[in-house]
Amino acid sequence: MADSGFRGPKELIRAGRWSVQGLLATYRHEASFRLEVWLFIIAIPFAIWLAESSMQLLLLLGSAWLVLLVEILNSALEAVVDLVCGDERHKLAGQAKDMGSAAVMFAAILTIATWSIVIYQNHFT
Repeated sequence: MADSGFRGPKELIRAGRWSVQGLLATYRHEASFRLEVWLFIIAIPFAIWLAESSMQLLLLLGSAWLVLLVEILNSALEAVVDLVCGDERHKLAGQAKDMGSAAVMFAAILTIATWSIVIYQNHFT
């Protein structure tokens, strides 16, 4: 029987469980992610205090949320590379991990730039 593409409540619940498992695994095994989660939690009240509009709040929290999202993807990439390569060192495996790390760095730079601009606009102009 062909898959109709319909996702009922059971499939959505199952997918939600897998997502929570992935989130917990990332938190459990990735120190960088744990740090970023706590920085995000600390940033929430500061973002609420700094933002002068709902759009600014979305930009502040959204940029910080992006760091978490990219870190999860980077962690997944690293896990797959480690699974495939094991302890063996391979140039492409190293490049893949470095590229994932660069993606996290760009997300962090975006967050810093966003927060800097909002702070500047709201407190120095």
